[in-house]
Amino acid sequence: MNPGRLGLAPLLQENPLWISWHDSNWIPVLNPGNVMDYFSEKSNPFYDRTCNNEIVRMQRQSLELLNNMTGVEYIPLHVQDPILYVIRKQHRHSPTEATPMADYYIIAGTVYQAPDLASVFNSRILSTVHHLQTAFDEASSYSRYHPSKGYSWDFSSNKASTHAMAEQVAEKTKTQTKKEAPVKEEPSSIFQRQRVDMLLGDLLRKFPLPLPQMTNNPTGGNPSDAGNASNNHGGAAGDSDHVGADATLIKQEPTEGGVGRGGNNDVPPEKKMKL
Repeated sequence: MNPGRLGLAPLLQENPLWISWHDSNWIPVLNPGNVMDYFSEKSNPFYDRTCNNEIVRMQRQSLELLNNMTGVEYIPLHVQDPILYVIRKQHRHSPTEATPMADYYIIAGTVYQAPDLASVFNSRILSTVHHLQTAFDEASSYSRYHPSKGYSWDFSSNKASTHAMAEQVAEKTKTQTKKEAPVKEEPSSIFQRQRVDMLLGDLLRKFPLPLPQMTNNPTGGNPSDAGNASNNHGGAAGDSDHVGADATLIKQEPTEGGVGRGGNNDVPPEKKMKL
């Protein structure tokens, strides 16, 4: 597999963790003795041709000479025949000191680069943040708010059905606005009343009501004349009240017919003077 021919060279420069390599001709005969020759193929994008392994290979020397050299080299780190082989890339400073640079594992003949610890943490954190964001978006889609009831949850429908239902309701509302009966309004709740009182209080504190000012009489008359007129009106009303009271008293007096019928002869016998 040639990464340059398949357009994988830019990916290799950016992040080699995204690519893999294998050679089908080597897979049936792959073993611990030839795994380093398999990894040293020219088409392998993970192999550095400026390493010490390439120098020893061109000189047809043994790989044991790598311990006496300095620079980049590849060594077999772990073997689990026939499925798993691990190869390490390291920079040798002395026969007893070497700094690891990268690890590669071969599974069933396919070569992959093992991710470093920073890449693992970065991938896990990004995955966690993505799933958390998806969960929050999904949860917020089920949140509902009503002025009289506050916030609540509605899990009876998902986003698609809710959107479709909203479109259908909007179309029906446009076509049947005049035919529908007026909806009965719900009474206000304690939450609404307290909220409205708080808003009105804030408005009164910010914009207090102006004090009433004294204005002149628009008719141009004297206030004393108005007071006299009111007194005259009150006096007339008092006279009419006296007249009404007199009429009532007159109505309550006994009539002459009643006096004539009774007469002085109608005095009870016990009250007559005895002769």
